[in-house]
Amino acid sequence: MTTSYAFRAELWLYPGDSGWHFLTLPEDLADDIREESAAFRRGFGSVKVTASIAGHQWQTSLFPESRSRSYVLPVKKAIRTAARISAGDEVEVVLSLQHDG
Repeated sequence: MTTSYAFRAELWLYPGDSGWHFLTLPEDLADDIREESAAFRRGFGSVKVTASIAGHQWQTSLFPESRSRSYVLPVKKAIRTAARISAGDEVEVVLSLQHDG
């Protein structure tokens, strides 16, 4: 069984030299995912997902972010380059939760 969600969010760059880029999920969506994923969350509360931006798909994990009471989605460089997006861009994302068997 796969549960999918779509949302829009602004891509942001983590402060510092790491170069990590993230999207913060809307709080209401995070609440739904928190509830849906309770049985299969991994270490640190992470949730395995398949994500897609502008038709470019990759597998990653959502990570809980306590300040926003949400999750953050890391967006790797190959996806940012292929989708032609950068920090400050608002992007449409489709997520599918990966239920481990």
